[in-house]
Amino acid sequence: MIPMFEEYQNTYKIESANEIKPGLEAIQVAMEKLGNPQLAVPTIHVAGTNGKGSTIRMIERIAQEHGLTTATFMSPCIENVHDQIRLNGQSITPERMNRAFEEAKEAGLSGLLTEFELLTAIAFIAIRQAKPDLAMIESGMGGRFDSTNVVEPIVSVIPSIALEHTNFLGDTLEKIAWHKAGIIKKNGYAVIGEMPETAQKVIEEEAHMQQATIKINGKDFKVLDDTWSNEVICMSGLHPSLKGEHQKRNMALAIQAFIEVAKVLHIELVEDRVQQAVATTNLEGRFEQLASHVWLDGAHNPASARSLRKTIQQVLKGEKVTMVVGILKDKDVEAVLRELEQVSDDFIFVAVEREQDRLMQPEELMKLSHAKHKQIASSVLQAVQEKQKEGSVVVTGSLYLLAQWRSILQQVLE
Repeated sequence: MIPMFEEYQNTYKIESANEIKPGLEAIQVAMEKLGNPQLAVPTIHVAGTNGKGSTIRMIERIAQEHGLTTATFMSPCIENVHDQIRLNGQSITPERMNRAFEEAKEAGLSGLLTEFELLTAIAFIAIRQAKPDLAMIESGMGGRFDSTNVVEPIVSVIPSIALEHTNFLGDTLEKIAWHKAGIIKKNGYAVIGEMPETAQKVIEEEAHMQQATIKINGKDFKVLDDTWSNEVICMSGLHPSLKGEHQKRNMALAIQAFIEVAKVLHIELVEDRVQQAVATTNLEGRFEQLASHVWLDGAHNPASARSLRKTIQQVLKGEKVTMVVGILKDKDVEAVLRELEQVSDDFIFVAVEREQDRLMQPEELMKLSHAKHKQIASSVLQAVQEKQKEGSVVVTGSLYLLAQWRSILQQVLE
């Protein structure tokens, strides 16, 4: 359930199925009814396991620094459905959301789509109505059969591949890579990050089959210290505001993707604008500092937990760290815990009201944890306030859970 989305559905009497149905047939019918809004604006499509949000936000800022108006569609929400659709860096307003729902109602979309498919359609409507210069679209799950895969992008971006959603996407890296590679279009342009060789091979084969140009981080372009370069361009003085070495890799992808956008849209790439963009990019829930000694990060799978562990080792080196954790049942919980236990032996597990049916209960997490010190807290605020004076506190876990916690902590902490 997407917070506040149902309210709009009830207002406009647009029904949707509350389930996941991979496949493009329904969304293609909806797009035809709407006059194909997904094709109205130049687009970048991003799919992958981790790094999607960070890469999109950096592209968004680079575009804005070059004078372009922007739109983004990302998942999941941070607080409610409004922040999933951003226009010029701001969450969509209720007024614009209402206008999009009015158009969906007139097109007769009720009962045709799942909840996420309907949200995707609403995003495409809102973006067409706003008429930005460039839209960044994040795949919800997978790529090939995801409802966002009706766009015809300037660039397809795949930051990383790791095991996720194995019940839908398959239980090997090759199978998951096949799903992600499905966003590469005929004669298109693709930018991919560093990933296991088996996954990269699948994506390269898809690109070859589609006769698409593919650019690979570490091979066709790279970042070394503060310098980005490819075969013809070199830019230095790049200091991303997003913390962690993995964010430099995401920055590398964002720059390479925007270079192709600039070429297509006939825009001159300006080095100091790129420098300013990456230095001022922010993304909620990605090692986000909420208060003194309090950080929030959505480490929801082993790969993202590994990135968080490395970021903690880099940024909070030598500090005592307490982990406050909540994870959904469908995640590889033990692998996440093993990563995080390398930087902390003090864990607090917290339950939340939302997503109770999908949440792994704190008692279960306690049994799986190898931490020397572990306890259960009745609230995230209690956990943070208790440990904030002792050192740094990192609140982490599934993004759906962090949304509620972030709102609570922001209201109280300074």
